[in-house]
Amino acid sequence: MASLEDLEQLDSGIGSCDMSSGDARSPEVKSLLPDDEDDEEDESLAERLLGLTEMFPDEVRNFSYNVGTCFYSCMKGLYAFSCSAAWLFFSSSAILFAPVLFEIERAQMEEVQRAQQKQVLLGPNTAMSHISPSSLPMAPPVQR
Repeated sequence: MASLEDLEQLDSGIGSCDMSSGDARSPEVKSLLPDDEDDEEDESLAERLLGLTEMFPDEVRNFSYNVGTCFYSCMKGLYAFSCSAAWLFFSSSAILFAPVLFEIERAQMEEVQRAQQKQVLLGPNTAMSHISPSSLPMAPPVQR
């Protein structure tokens, strides 16, 4: 009877598997798949990026750092300025335009009250009498 090792040597290698380990994956696939038995710790993303920076010269790293910090500080300043400008604009508009709007509303309410008072005292046909003839549109000229 042939042993297991003799059968493995007779096999052509296509589709062969390592029977002693009980793992049916080929060695190429084993290297690509994460192995639970590995004692190596996985690198974090920050560690990988830090390792990639070593391939650039110091001038490039310093320049990119300076650009990044400048961009961050400019965005922070722009945000602070936009908050202050929005506060200034809306508070000023409330202070300047709110009294005008309140006065216009008050004048309209007084006009409505006068019209209602006239209607009660003189009848429904006189409610429209407060309209002056100058506010009516002009009649077209008569052609002969």
